Amino acid sequence: MSREIIKTDRAPQAIGTYSQAVKVNTTVYLSGQIPLVSESMEMVEGDMRAQIMRVFDNLQAVAEAAGGSLADVAKLNVFLTDLGNFPLVNEVMADYFDEPYPARAAIGVAALPKDAGVEMDAVLEL
Repeated sequence: MSREIIKTDRAPQAIGTYSQAVKVNTTVYLSGQIPLVSESMEMVEGDMRAQIMRVFDNLQAVAEAAGGSLADVAKLNVFLTDLGNFPLVNEVMADYFDEPYPARAAIGVAALPKDAGVEMDAVLEL
């Protein structure tokens, strides 16, 4: 088994005991991303749309560091503190993904790190 740790300065650095992503053979497991700005490690300013866009931008940066892109996402997990924002996730997601879309789950949670409204993780197949 070939295992490679993926790391990039274009996405927020890990704020715990985990890696931004782990590549095993041709599969890449992207850790959860919240709407942190990589340069400042502060939450993005703006509304929920800005948070969702930042999360997709962060996932894209890690995917690119692994040699892929969001087009390679096979599975996307979306965690929301307010499931009322799910239609907005769909709207913004259409700007980042083309059909056929990845498999996806949307999960309502009580809280996320740094009081984020959204977190996403993904699995890529290169």
